[in-house]
Amino acid sequence: MQRLVSVAFLVFISAAIAAGAAFGAASTLTFSELYEKGSDPSAKTKALTGSEVSIVGYMAPPLKAQATFFVLTKMPMAVCPFCDSTLDWPTDIVLIKTSSIVDATPFNFPIKVVGKLEVGFEKDEETGFVSFLRLSDAVFERL
Repeated sequence: MQRLVSVAFLVFISAAIAAGAAFGAASTLTFSELYEKGSDPSAKTKALTGSEVSIVGYMAPPLKAQATFFVLTKMPMAVCPFCDSTLDWPTDIVLIKTSSIVDATPFNFPIKVVGKLEVGFEKDEETGFVSFLRLSDAVFERL
């Protein structure tokens, strides 16, 4: 029994260290750095495409329960800024795609998200959600 507890503790510590490494190793990107004038991705955004990045923002209320994604916003928003057209894509939101169901965080608490930056329009087949910037395989922590 004691051995089992020790193994479980080591697994927990290893997971915590791995999560900490993900948060510490990523390049930082801010909302103001995402775009140049208009809706063109900035040089920094283009350079970091495909890389692990971190960005701080606010979790918009989920579009649906049991989701594996959420919208990160620059400012707290009480309703989700759902976009149904590429023409209306706001420059102050990023789609966050996770590998597990998201536990919603109150919309007015800042969070730090780390994930792989993807740029370019994409439509999610399941939800119909259209995005221009995404972080995939993302993890987040409340600040």
